[in-house]
Amino acid sequence: MVRIECLGVLFDLDGVLIDSNPAVDRVWSGWAKEHGLDPNELIRAAHGRPSMTTIREYISEEFAEAENREVERREIADIEGIVPMPGVMDLLRAIPAERWAIVTSGTFPLATARIKAGGLLEPKQLVTSTDVKRGKPDPEPYLKGAAKLGFAAKDCVVLEDAGAGIRAGKAAGARVIGIRSPTATDAELMAAGADWLVDNCADVRVEKNPGSSALVLLVGAK
Repeated sequence: MVRIECLGVLFDLDGVLIDSNPAVDRVWSGWAKEHGLDPNELIRAAHGRPSMTTIREYISEEFAEAENREVERREIADIEGIVPMPGVMDLLRAIPAERWAIVTSGTFPLATARIKAGGLLEPKQLVTSTDVKRGKPDPEPYLKGAAKLGFAAKDCVVLEDAGAGIRAGKAAGARVIGIRSPTATDAELMAAGADWLVDNCADVRVEKNPGSSALVLLVGAK
């Protein structure tokens, strides 16, 4: 077990707190086929980044805004099978509500729809692509998430399952726990800068730390 002291915890949403992979795969696969693109390639490209970033890489800029709105509409409508990832509910309950935030590349409407669909605790602090000018892998989302908690990013721990998100967390100055993902190899997550790798949030627990303002995370790193 690795013992980590921090002041705040910043969670990515999809693939970390909720399993939305089936819904994501359905939406992006359908969109890819409509545009003559390779669904597997597109899904990997889209993982962990704002949808507009991906769309702009594959179609003309003049159609990007309209296509992005359509992809968002489909994602909000498709919530079938969205469930919490293992260990998530216990971990969120163990961290004081004012000490954790969700930082996602999805828009505010999409994030709130998936949080509700997954039955998660409602976060006191939420950062979405709607709130930033530059999405992951830029550090802005995690810098803003830490600031919303009232802490410096260097005093926070990020949990991420995508290379873009890991790079964003590291660039912000945070330590990053990488969550294993079907869309990225362990080598890719480590190359992005993950400090530790775990299977899911069940491998992370909170240790009681009386008399101290610091949170203590026990990580079953492998």
